[in-house]
Amino acid sequence: MNHRKIFFWSITVALAGFLFGFDTVVISGADLSLQALWPRGEVFHGFVVMSSALWGTVIGALLGGIPTDRLGRKKTLFWIGVFYFVSAVGSALSNEPWTFAFFRFLGGLGVGASTIAAPAYISEIAPAGNRGKLVALYQFNIVFGILVAFLSNYLLSGIQHESWRWMLGVEAFPALIYTIMVITVPESPRWLLVKKHDREATAKTLRLIDPGMDVETEMHRIVADHKEADNGDTIFSRRYRFPLMLAFLVAFFNQFSGITAFLYYAPRTFDIAGLEKTSALLSSVRIGITNLIFTLVGLSLIDRFGRKQLMYIGSVGYIISLSLVALAFEMNIKGMAVPIFLFLFIAAHAIGQGTVIWVFISEIFPNHLRANGQAFGSSVHWVLAAAIPSLVPVLFTLIGAAPVFGFFAFMMFLQLIFVWRMMPETKGVSLEDLEKQLTA
Repeated sequence: MNHRKIFFWSITVALAGFLFGFDTVVISGADLSLQALWPRGEVFHGFVVMSSALWGTVIGALLGGIPTDRLGRKKTLFWIGVFYFVSAVGSALSNEPWTFAFFRFLGGLGVGASTIAAPAYISEIAPAGNRGKLVALYQFNIVFGILVAFLSNYLLSGIQHESWRWMLGVEAFPALIYTIMVITVPESPRWLLVKKHDREATAKTLRLIDPGMDVETEMHRIVADHKEADNGDTIFSRRYRFPLMLAFLVAFFNQFSGITAFLYYAPRTFDIAGLEKTSALLSSVRIGITNLIFTLVGLSLIDRFGRKQLMYIGSVGYIISLSLVALAFEMNIKGMAVPIFLFLFIAAHAIGQGTVIWVFISEIFPNHLRANGQAFGSSVHWVLAAAIPSLVPVLFTLIGAAPVFGFFAFMMFLQLIFVWRMMPETKGVSLEDLEKQLTA
């Protein structure tokens, strides 16, 4: 097994996650500046200015399975990079909110499609024993991108004139680097064989993955698995009801932890907690560092402890931390108490849902429906990721921060029950064997 090449291809493709994380969170540094520049009310600011990228992500997730299956994983990943680049440049140069929203929407399309194409690609080239770690590289790059975005916002906040343009425009540089790098990776062998029926190209890629592999036997196994499937079925067919439900619930609970809402409005949340603007931005950087550190912990444990054990750890951490945040806001406790509780919240997310979600969804659907299955799970994730942050400015104003965080804590109690009663363990099992187990 050529582990070095597999790792290099995986980390290259996972850089789409870096741009995902950067693009999603960089807007937090521009939040208050954009509201002052275009003062059209909380609803307009939340739904149009701040959440336009997230609505693009919803469309990208809904439709991203189409190019991932028809064009291939590699070409889709290339065009994702192009979308990121154009979005960064266009957003930075925008002079009115609707143009700004359009370019942010374009970047969102790239984010949504990347949550399908990147995990699908990595899961299809990775050996079963290391699949969790390699697919989780995508999540690692997401949190690395989040950290860099928070740090970039902090450093660029000192620019006196329209610092928000620099915050958003700097993303063009990593987007260009990623787009060039992804050209160097080979296409997924499973896609080449199952979707394009190109045995020669499949054999060539399989030999690159493992020079000692019996290529004909491996291709026969993949084709046999594909022939067993009803090629007229869809992810909504009766036999796929269980994996479909798993994908829905994992994505549903991921967003009802409040993670995207918090990352979008981290400086605002710290401001409500009584921190000054500079301290709020610096605390956001600390959030990014905490996220990165505990994602590395999750990355090191996912193939040893398994997906389910990490979800147990994360669920308990969520419940404790979110309850403490709600209590602190209810009792009007100011200072560093809220940031400390939120650091615990981020650590729980990073070890649990953050590490697990994209790995788990990429594993539970059969080869011929993987892109469509991921599109479904990703769509659920991003519809909620767009809707919930859109409501946060309004909810903070109407009912306050304490009830909002209290509700998220209750939802994580429900997640704990889901993990206990429904979630299967997938570590170390081949994709073909998982299909047989989950559709029995």
